[in-house]
Amino acid sequence: MIKSLFAKYSLYSRRKRSRIFNSYFKIGPETTILDLGGGNGNLIASMVPYKGNIYVADFDRKDLAEAASKGLNIIQMDESGRIPIRKNQFDIIFSNSVLEHVTVDKKDIYNYKTNSDFYKAAFKRQKLFADEIRAKSDKYFVQTPYKYFPIESHSWLPFFIVMVPRSLQRAIINISNRYWVKRTHLDWNLLTFKQMQALFPDAIIVKEKYLFLVKSLIAIKA
Repeated sequence: MIKSLFAKYSLYSRRKRSRIFNSYFKIGPETTILDLGGGNGNLIASMVPYKGNIYVADFDRKDLAEAASKGLNIIQMDESGRIPIRKNQFDIIFSNSVLEHVTVDKKDIYNYKTNSDFYKAAFKRQKLFADEIRAKSDKYFVQTPYKYFPIESHSWLPFFIVMVPRSLQRAIINISNRYWVKRTHLDWNLLTFKQMQALFPDAIIVKEKYLFLVKSLIAIKA
């Protein structure tokens, strides 16, 4: 029941995000799109009709293999946050629910004892990623969940999870991973509106809402 409700909610959100994307960008048969951290490419492939011009960049080889099997182009990445492309090699850089995961190396996730230490290191990596996007394309669409939406999107727990000390976060996530319907790792650093503005000063920041509440932030330069 819970999974079904969240699945419907996720489908609604993706369709709404697709409408926002296509309202800012006019996609033609020659438009090339780089989907950063696009996994298996399902989302971007559902948003644009020209599959041959979609390039999915990710570090997960299994996801990339699945994307390739669907006829999408693939680019292997690492966890550094750097983007291995030339300036304006692609018409648009697209990134959906990835920025919050560009934090620290996965092996170091639990080496940070306090929220401030983790957030400082995470934001530094996120700024590198944002700077790379801005340097590599004149047009981009970068979405990330809003920090204070009532339901934290990776754990499906109330948003208080982002407020408690990191040691308590880890304890709560360990329990929820055993008994709750949603599993996650504490690699995410959710952002505020001001932080998103700081990362993308040359973009407009669109507030994607659900039931009048800000659900996610989207940096758009079209």
